Amino acid sequence: MKKPILATLAVAAALPGMAGAQTAPELDRVTIIGSRPATLPLEIPTTTESITAAQIARSINATDSEDALKYFPSLNVRKRYIGDHDHAVLASRASGTGNSARSLVYADGILLSNLLGNGATYTPRWGLVTPEEIDRVDVLYGPFSAAYPGNSVGAVVDYVTRMPRAFEAHVKLQGYTQRYQQYNTTDRFGGQSGSASLGSREGGLSWWVHVSRLDSEGQPITFANKRVSQGTVGSSGVPVTGAVADRNPSNQAWWILGDTGRSHTVQDHAKLKLAYDVTPALRASYTLGYWRNDTRREVQSYLRDAAGNTITTGTVNIEGRDYVLTPGDFASSRARLAHVAQGLSLKSQTRGEWDWEAAASVYDYARDELRNSATGLTDMKGTGWNTLAVKGIWRPIGTMHTVEAGLQRDAFKLRTQATAGASSLHSLWVQDAWHISSDWRAVLGARVEQWEAESPSVASARRENRFSPKLAISHTVDDAWVLKASLGRAVRAPTVVELYQLASAGTLGDPTLRPETSWTGELTAERSIGMGLLRTTFFAERTDDALYSQTNVTVTPNVTNVQNVDTIRTRGLEVALQWPHALLRGLDLNASVTYADSIITKNDKFPASVGRWQPRVPRWRATALASYKLDDHWSTSLGVRYSGRQYGTLDNSDPNGRTYMGVSSFLVADVRLVYRFDKQWSAALGIDNLNNERYWAFHPYTQRTFNAELKFDL
Repeated sequence: MKKPILATLAVAAALPGMAGAQTAPELDRVTIIGSRPATLPLEIPTTTESITAAQIARSINATDSEDALKYFPSLNVRKRYIGDHDHAVLASRASGTGNSARSLVYADGILLSNLLGNGATYTPRWGLVTPEEIDRVDVLYGPFSAAYPGNSVGAVVDYVTRMPRAFEAHVKLQGYTQRYQQYNTTDRFGGQSGSASLGSREGGLSWWVHVSRLDSEGQPITFANKRVSQGTVGSSGVPVTGAVADRNPSNQAWWILGDTGRSHTVQDHAKLKLAYDVTPALRASYTLGYWRNDTRREVQSYLRDAAGNTITTGTVNIEGRDYVLTPGDFASSRARLAHVAQGLSLKSQTRGEWDWEAAASVYDYARDELRNSATGLTDMKGTGWNTLAVKGIWRPIGTMHTVEAGLQRDAFKLRTQATAGASSLHSLWVQDAWHISSDWRAVLGARVEQWEAESPSVASARRENRFSPKLAISHTVDDAWVLKASLGRAVRAPTVVELYQLASAGTLGDPTLRPETSWTGELTAERSIGMGLLRTTFFAERTDDALYSQTNVTVTPNVTNVQNVDTIRTRGLEVALQWPHALLRGLDLNASVTYADSIITKNDKFPASVGRWQPRVPRWRATALASYKLDDHWSTSLGVRYSGRQYGTLDNSDPNGRTYMGVSSFLVADVRLVYRFDKQWSAALGIDNLNNERYWAFHPYTQRTFNAELKFDL
């Protein structure tokens, strides 16, 4: 297999991720082999991980594009079920699954991160990429590249999709099922998906067309409930049976009344990609992506009256206490979405003294309706974002420098019946990779930004300027050892939703919010082990004015909304091993362990949170993936994912993680078996959550899930 990326200063020896073995610690520049280069900077100044399409196919039961990230060190995607379109948040070293705006996700340069808001409902638009399209996934850790805004403080994920060199065709069929049991719900949920793609290259023109459909039934993700203390002692309500006694995350007694959020999602995806070599040194590329989603979420009440009738409304009596059922307790919903993404780029590829690139993208909510039986219609049509970037690369002849610089504009627009707002970020950045000597490297960068935000609901607009320096150095000690250090400042602007949501009603939004400011550093030692690599990274981060929803107890009455938390301090250690052909030929091992001590050190508005863990950042995380190619036909893999204890609240007042609304630890094993009949046909069987772990991140994750697939490649 050809190595898809050869590492630069950030990796010095090699990419320590999933992308195959590297053995040349003297290499310092990214080298792309293939027709579709990454959109990462030419000189990468920090830790980078990667996985190829071949490795995904061999070792991961990938039903959605985010599954490619399952075994990356320190990363976790909160994917609740197959086809989860609105809560699959990416978490990183010092950012939990409630901080969607602290990472960036791109596909061929098109921004997929939904930076309109921060939280579970503002997840990357994973549906605009399917597993079958992926050629490679690269992950850049930390805010150490000047090419990215402050949202890169956690990680930058870049999906590089396929472009053909000759005619090719692909068809893939998948089916999956899980037996789910929780509270009084016992049922089977499953689905199927199919995809087809064609592509070719003729002269200077290459093209790719891809279509797919996903039809998936997910397990219930919410549960109707009442705390025991909410009931009134009496007998006026209808006596019912079926309620399940449980304890909520705060260890208070409550009743689980039924399951809600049974999700049936049908998603259609279509994509057209064109690339044309205007000259041997100039390429124009265009991408058009369409994603349609229709999701119904139904309910099932556990409550039965004396005649056996199902009860969802009115006043009920449970063991001598009366409870009033509201319309929101058993609310069903339907989401109907149609999103369109377009990207256009023109790129010089002389690899001489000068090169340049211009790129633009648009992401549009052509349709986005959520109709809830209790709260009515939310219509976000007209919402979206667009980006424009120009970059130049200068390699001065006779020097040891590679200078990259760029201008960027990112604009975001939110439109609902209740909220309207917009923000934009204009950026100028420069980054110099200096090859000081054969064993010393340095990357120095700086980013200057002007941020603006406005809303019809707020009289005054905001405009602020920021400056973010970056620095990285590496030293090749000998053929086996490389030492590196990186330091960067990141400024994450408040999102439109955090500033203006329902501002006209005087509730959730706060247009005076300050931006998050983070200083992040890491020290890394890398050692070559045969064809593999062992990396140890110490990381530290201080974030001032972190943006979290909390209660300000210093005012009367108390106010709960998104506020600035004064300071969060994180220190940790990450160890990652990449070992191809470990122990015997055909066996590849990848493993990682992460320790993070993330503590709120100052929070004047909510003192009870001081000294507590940052929400959803566990002390310990670990991954392991072993894949073995038995022969030309058979290959198999075993993966393990672990996350330690977590809290969902700032004051850690939710010690019971193994319940609805809790955040639990988990240990999950996945297996996969692939059989290749010949060059064209292959089949696979897999099981995710082999050990049938029941675990939660507010909502429940899937239980043991069986997966089968059949592929044809021409």
